[in-house]
Amino acid sequence: MKKCSKSAHESLTELNITPLLDLAFVLLVIFIITTIPPVKDMDLTLPTAAKHQKDPPRKAFYISLQADGQLFLNQESLKMNDLLGRLISLRTDDPDLNVIVRGDAKTKYRQIRAVLDVCQQANLAKVDLATEIAK
Repeated sequence: MKKCSKSAHESLTELNITPLLDLAFVLLVIFIITTIPPVKDMDLTLPTAAKHQKDPPRKAFYISLQADGQLFLNQESLKMNDLLGRLISLRTDDPDLNVIVRGDAKTKYRQIRAVLDVCQQANLAKVDLATEIAK
């Protein structure tokens, strides 16, 4: 005895695309509603702002390294051996210490790397490298 008739078997092989069309129309309506630009109901003259660089963080200390190897901490000349002790004392006074390392373009990389190593030994969490904006 057959479990399903011939007509029921044929209807199972056909693809019903009605739900797919409904879904496509719903998505089309949602797309149209969300992409309509907002209506300008008032004419306004908005103020202009000058573009400016981001201000350096508050309480920033600058470590400057010249091409000849001279080291400065906020324009105070230091030797590499004294830098670690000085940074540790500054960090104990201010746990949120920001340090910006400024190296001359002709400074050798190993000198910059040595300064970064000293900053790491002093447990400084906020160390940045200063650069200039390309023109």
